[in-house]
Amino acid sequence: MPSPHEFGKSYFESVYRNYELQNPPKKMVFYRDTVMEAAHSISKPKVLDIGCAFGVFLSYLDPAWNLYGIDASGYAVSKARVRLPHAHLACSSAMNIPFRESFDVITAFDVIEHLSDLERVAASISSKLALDGSFIFVVPVYDGPLGPIVRALDHDTTHIHRESRDFWLAWANRRFDVKSWQGILRYLMPWGTYIHWSVRTVRCWTPAIIVSARRR
Repeated sequence: MPSPHEFGKSYFESVYRNYELQNPPKKMVFYRDTVMEAAHSISKPKVLDIGCAFGVFLSYLDPAWNLYGIDASGYAVSKARVRLPHAHLACSSAMNIPFRESFDVITAFDVIEHLSDLERVAASISSKLALDGSFIFVVPVYDGPLGPIVRALDHDTTHIHRESRDFWLAWANRRFDVKSWQGILRYLMPWGTYIHWSVRTVRCWTPAIIVSARRR
């Protein structure tokens, strides 16, 4: 796993200098609705966002929920605490979740590709899911017709895993029950508009996927 200092202020100002533009309301609402669907029968679910960064996604969830977040970047967590004074936040990794609670939903949006030991990650997340809890994750994928373009546009040197969608689905199926997956078309246009569409019909072509799974 990349060391924590790699995800400091300079990381966000260089690799993700357009962080807010890349996380527009449409995208966050889609993520929120996916979580709400997974936790539909629970009035105040416990939700853990792995790689919460500045807390943008968590800020779209009901503040009455039990909200938790972790990130490898102490810099990002300090910013998230200002945005989310009601949430439980910690500087940590998916392989060392510091909370004692079990979670109804655990999310990891564009995070797992940064983590070296995927089996430890899966075991750690599974151990923290409540009975029938859901794990929802998004990863970039490098196969299909758009694979070469995704590779050419990916300048993040902390991306350890540049894998296919079949790789990620097989990884998830070893520890969880995959319930559904969709493709995501996304791109930040030169004039600042961020395109974000979730699709099923051409999900084998998209540059990213979102996977919803349940604890086994």
